[in-house]
Amino acid sequence: MMKKEELKLVSEWDKTFPQSDKVNHSKVTFINRYGITIAADMYVPKDAAGKLPAIAVSGPFGAVKEQCSGLYAQTMAERGFLTIAFDPSFTGESGGEPRYMASPDINTEDFMAAVDFLSLNEKVDPDRISIIGICGWGGMALNTAALDPRIKVTVASTMYDMTRVNANGYFDSEDSEEARYEKRKAMALQRLEDLKSGSCKRGGGCLPLPVPEDAPFFVKDYSEYYKGRAYHERSLNSNDGWNVTGCESFMNQPILQYTNEIRNAVLIIHGEKAHSCYFSKDAYANMIKDSKYTDNKELMIIPDAVHTDLYDNLDVIPFEYIEKFIRKYM
Repeated sequence: MMKKEELKLVSEWDKTFPQSDKVNHSKVTFINRYGITIAADMYVPKDAAGKLPAIAVSGPFGAVKEQCSGLYAQTMAERGFLTIAFDPSFTGESGGEPRYMASPDINTEDFMAAVDFLSLNEKVDPDRISIIGICGWGGMALNTAALDPRIKVTVASTMYDMTRVNANGYFDSEDSEEARYEKRKAMALQRLEDLKSGSCKRGGGCLPLPVPEDAPFFVKDYSEYYKGRAYHERSLNSNDGWNVTGCESFMNQPILQYTNEIRNAVLIIHGEKAHSCYFSKDAYANMIKDSKYTDNKELMIIPDAVHTDLYDNLDVIPFEYIEKFIRKYM
């Protein structure tokens, strides 16, 4: 039997959003099948009775649960769901060494372990469990849904396919054998440098504010969120970023291989003006291609919205529709 690691969890409220008076909040931990202990915030509607429908939330890639995944979880708890927002392995308050690493396999397992935890919780109806993945965790959520039929509904919000962006660069601008070879060569050299130094070199998070005027809009967009309005001391993107070698394996391991075999419901949401919108459009097209299960799949494009609008803009995030969709198919 695997034993939980004793994690040092912050007890006071340290989120980047206000605490709701409609839900009860607590810290919980659970263990994934690799033996890594995962830390999560649990949100339970006050005066809730009976077995509740539940949702596990994570993302964005390089964020912590005190940022927008917690906002999503708390808001959905206000709407009657028991929810958890968790830090992925190697990040935030969760366990796993070395720190600031990512893995398509282990991070998918993190979502499945969250489903395990909810399935065995005495307050949860195990037949009504859903997941929400934000940004890079939108892709992870789709990968998890393809693997785990216990998940009744999957919502991917402002999603990234992290395998595609690592292999091909932004906007597929580095989609060539030569460009990938140069990345592989640089990673191989960095591995040796890390071993020599005894520590992993960090890649750097978002740019400090103010962002230079000539920076691309999406760079400014990220920095204003992570360095500005939602700065958090444990967030990778708010500080020194992932390890340079942290995402090495993503280059060779596509995560959306069997999404057209997902039988349960999927809602993909993206902003019309987000630099990343092509990820959702292509993911949706691939999910319904040659699929027998298209009636419960939906792509929702939010007019005029940019990428981080779906992080924390309560006037943009379609929580009412998310609830409606989940309840319809849960």
